[in-house]
Amino acid sequence: MLSRRIVRLICFGGALWAASVHAQTRSSEICPRPAVGSTISEPDDLRSQNGELKVELAIRKSMDQNGGTRYCYLDQYGHESPNLRVHPGDRLILALKNDLPPAGEKDAMAMSSTSVATADLCAGAAMTATSTNLHFHGLALPPVCHQDDVIRTSIEPGDPPFEYRVRIPPTQPPGLYWYHPHLHGFSKAQVLGGASGALIIEGIEKVNQAAAGLPERVLVIRDQDLMNPNAAPSQAGPGPPAIVIRDREGDAINTGDGSGKPAKDLSLNFVPVPFPGYPPAVIPMKPGEQQLWRVLNASAITYLNLQVLVDGVPQILGVVGVDGVPLNQRGAVKSRILWEDHVGLAPAGRIEFLFKGPPAGIEATLVTRSVNTGPGGENDPTRPLATIVAAANAPEPVSKLPDSAETMTSSREPWLGDVTPTRTRKLYFSEKLEDPNDPNSPTTFYLTVEGQTPKPFDPNSTAPNIVVEQGDVEDWIIENRSQELHDFHIHQVHYLMLEWNGMAVNEPFLRDTVNVPYWDGKSAKYPSVKLRIDFRDPNIIGTFPYHCHLLEHEDGGMMGLVKVEPREPGRVP
Repeated sequence: MLSRRIVRLICFGGALWAASVHAQTRSSEICPRPAVGSTISEPDDLRSQNGELKVELAIRKSMDQNGGTRYCYLDQYGHESPNLRVHPGDRLILALKNDLPPAGEKDAMAMSSTSVATADLCAGAAMTATSTNLHFHGLALPPVCHQDDVIRTSIEPGDPPFEYRVRIPPTQPPGLYWYHPHLHGFSKAQVLGGASGALIIEGIEKVNQAAAGLPERVLVIRDQDLMNPNAAPSQAGPGPPAIVIRDREGDAINTGDGSGKPAKDLSLNFVPVPFPGYPPAVIPMKPGEQQLWRVLNASAITYLNLQVLVDGVPQILGVVGVDGVPLNQRGAVKSRILWEDHVGLAPAGRIEFLFKGPPAGIEATLVTRSVNTGPGGENDPTRPLATIVAAANAPEPVSKLPDSAETMTSSREPWLGDVTPTRTRKLYFSEKLEDPNDPNSPTTFYLTVEGQTPKPFDPNSTAPNIVVEQGDVEDWIIENRSQELHDFHIHQVHYLMLEWNGMAVNEPFLRDTVNVPYWDGKSAKYPSVKLRIDFRDPNIIGTFPYHCHLLEHEDGGMMGLVKVEPREPGRVP
């Protein structure tokens, strides 16, 4: 039983914390990682000064003791995956150096017909296993080279540092965003290996006074290949060992009951929490202190369902932001807080919530509950992640929000839910086995606009699947015609969820990721979500992708392009 496991973990959590403080040392590895059971260290902060942040990042690669591949971003100071902290209106100048080793012949599968040796990195160079680029997830940036283009920008080993020059939009909501590579065909490998980091737009306390003056903690949850892939699942009672069924990628298939071997291990700020015993990471905090927790699911394929338990009892979390957008960004309710006893996070999702630590001497546990990803999905079972140790001598988080009464001006645009859509479209997820008679044959993944022929994303094509005009607002119905959960994401914009499986919802916030429920294989009606997509921002004119954010699905073709054209003079959207 999980509750008994948590009690056992709580009993020795304090000892783990004390021991791990002395055990953590800086490794000479290219991509060093903390030991199992370590106290969590927060990522180093790089903050803008006088309206500008200059960063030098290098992406590197190493092997772990099990032969697994690690990727990491190192900045000019040697920090791994630093937090990039900027304000609305700031300039971010980021020089990205590809320090990956050159590809061997076996690895150099080009995803474009353009030569790797092209001098113009904006001209659609080949995307290979050693190419890289950068996506600023959630930001409303122009989808052009040197800003937030991921379709044609490809940086190769040996290329000079590639400079991203970004102006954070003055209207960008304050909250948690992130950066990661977005190489079609190879995104999963680099993100699964650890290439990701948090990007924070400062000022949430100006939108929601409940956050003002609070210590803040940044937690980046990543997935990785199993450290102990041959271990059997821990047995909760008598009976034969659980049978592990694997999918075509070799990952454990969803059991549907919250048990069994996970498809991937998880880590918190790189502290691994490996199967089968799940020794937890350690989070020290002062007794009863309220903090703002910013949590990013930087997993390549793993869903999270987070809870904090004290003596097995779920604690209430005060959600103030989702996917980078404060809940009261609309301004209708001041200091809006949504109180929940668990929070779900799809891959790429972010959540920001108020959390009050346990009393002195009482330990709590951060867990992820199981997520049913469908008969064709990977297994994301229930497991502990970290022991929260309340002690008077616990160090404070590195960052603290300003204790300011200053307010931030909200957008002058009408609330998205009050806008009449220009049109409604239907899109759908689907999958197809290369050999229908062989369940282990490769799968092709599709994300299709209704009326178009299903086909995987073609990186050699520049033709968009959807064309809109800047100023338009559209309703998109996204169906799932497959038997596994999918995670819909679109670059450059946020959207409002209107319906879930045909039932109206009234969410007071915007998203940039949403789960689309899996099909049971027999119902006449496919499950769906209805989203209101916002193309009003003139900053986003250009072509950019929408896709499933399970990266093996994206890499396998589950992606399309939307082109935002300039508005015709005199036309009212």
